[in-house]
Amino acid sequence: MKIEDLIAQIHQKKSFLCVGLDTDLDKIPKHLLKEDDPIFAFNKAIIDATHAYCVAYKPNIAFYEAYGLQGWRSLERTMEYLNANHPEIFTIADAKRGDIGNTSTRYAKAFFETMDFDSITIAPYMGKDSVEPFLEFEDRHTILLALTSNQGAFDFQTKKVDGQELYKEVLSVSKMYKGSERLMYVVGATKATYLEDIRKIVPENFLLVPGVGAQGGSLQEVCKYGITKDVGLLVNSSRGILYASNELDFAEIAAKKAKEIQQEMEIELAKLK
Repeated sequence: MKIEDLIAQIHQKKSFLCVGLDTDLDKIPKHLLKEDDPIFAFNKAIIDATHAYCVAYKPNIAFYEAYGLQGWRSLERTMEYLNANHPEIFTIADAKRGDIGNTSTRYAKAFFETMDFDSITIAPYMGKDSVEPFLEFEDRHTILLALTSNQGAFDFQTKKVDGQELYKEVLSVSKMYKGSERLMYVVGATKATYLEDIRKIVPENFLLVPGVGAQGGSLQEVCKYGITKDVGLLVNSSRGILYASNELDFAEIAAKKAKEIQQEMEIELAKLK
């Protein structure tokens, strides 16, 4: 997907919501466990209920790998359903891959070609030759982990190297990679005040922002420091939408929660005019 198409969809839906499909068989409504493919049944119901209010879906790959071949098949069916019925939706493989060059190439082929995702999250620790293979794919996007929302982020990401925090070094150096115009970055909503400095380094790149809602991040704070003239944000919500109800009305309640966030986003987007 071209970035222009994503921006157009944001303005059309008045939303920059990304719904995380972190589907856990221990949390989905019990009646779905009778289905031949409970994970896909849950995902399809969530997609059908929320697609009008969001511009992206982000399956967390670990939640599918955990169930072996059946989990991969559920993920494959989810992607086939999304791409066939909602091709305008931006898809993110939350895989956090990153390895030596030839391995990264295979990861890129797996998620961009075989699974047909628009983007993938990448851990940048191994540097340039582990990231650039993902950037070779036209109209696909690589989302580098920059400053994450977990408490452990402070173990390494904010440590100073030659006087500059490591996450800032990741941002600065990655701009020099071949294909860097296709880079996006993960910045946690619980680190919203850091966004002001981040925008000085990457003023236009899209940021994928987890941590709003269940993890305590504020949408208003994220927008205050991180929004751009082209919006430049994809704000993710997973548990707050997926598991708002575990009864028969789960999809209806998920839609209600997604709409509530979309309405907040509409207010923030109106401030750009």
